[in-house]
Amino acid sequence: MVADGINLGKMKNWILKKKIPIIITCIGAIAGLLYWNYIGCASGNCGITANWHTSMAYGSLMGWLVGDFATGKTKKKNEENEND
Repeated sequence: MVADGINLGKMKNWILKKKIPIIITCIGAIAGLLYWNYIGCASGNCGITANWHTSMAYGSLMGWLVGDFATGKTKKKNEENEND
């Protein structure tokens, strides 16, 4: 099934494989927004927390990295358990 040159089956498989990092990325974005809203930077000179969009982007990036790292660790652990 191809729509506009994108193979939807491959996209669906990628999303299913990366669902943990995607969920943690969303949590990171929300955490970045909440951090900006409640703690933030009063002077406006802070590079990350001065604007809501940079704070959310940083939270999303950190969420993706944590989620992808956690997925890699659990995948490696599962492979080791299968080989035992």
